[in-house]
Amino acid sequence: MNAPDINPVIFKLGPLSVHWYALSYLAAFGMAWYLGNRLASRPNSAFTKDQVADFIFYGALGVLLGGRIGYILFYKFGYFLDHPLEIFFLWRGGMSFHGGMLGTVFALWLYARHIGHSLLKVTDFIGPLVPLGLGFGRIANFINQELWGRVTEVPWGMVFKTGGPYPRHPSQLYEAFLEGLVLFVILWLYARKPRPTGALTGLGIAGYGVFRMFVEFFRQPDAHLGYLAFGWLTMGHILSLPMVLAGIGLMVWAIKRKD
Repeated sequence: MNAPDINPVIFKLGPLSVHWYALSYLAAFGMAWYLGNRLASRPNSAFTKDQVADFIFYGALGVLLGGRIGYILFYKFGYFLDHPLEIFFLWRGGMSFHGGMLGTVFALWLYARHIGHSLLKVTDFIGPLVPLGLGFGRIANFINQELWGRVTEVPWGMVFKTGGPYPRHPSQLYEAFLEGLVLFVILWLYARKPRPTGALTGLGIAGYGVFRMFVEFFRQPDAHLGYLAFGWLTMGHILSLPMVLAGIGLMVWAIKRKD
């Protein structure tokens, strides 16, 4: 079957074009704000609704700057050296989750210091707010017909107009489901009871890493990188494995510490 041919531009207002990719970010931040307010309304919440708005602001800066810088450094450093102005062409896509995560952690660390909380206390609070935003981003990738999967013979394989004549795994939808919906449900349910500081953060990091590594077996690696070893190892595997190890280690440390 053919992948849906959807215009990446939703509508235009004069010279301004509104893209699905931009809308996915707005939806992600809006959903994070809504869910964050629900968490802040729970009894004995350590954070207020006003602080939720600050989290969204700092997190948005971290995601946008870290995601773009990470994509440049991890995936297309040489290209952007030759085309430096395109660094600012965010509407064309090109964001790295791993870079966005690092940027967000740094931004929230600054804010945590400002309000006198530990970074892990802050990341435990916002952990359940992240996955649905990731899911929105992957749906935008699907609409844009980018980051598609490997050639396949499964019945649900799709022909992407940017991916040649053969059916491919709709790996963007796999990621939207696993890294978005499933991970959200896991973290939201886990957060319903008090947990040791750092445990939820560790679960979120490890959970994303596991799901991402799984989907990497179906996702087509970046053309300019290809398979890095063994005929299957990709940059996504290399960047996600440390997340799995670090997340598990953080959970074990948090549970033993019980603080």
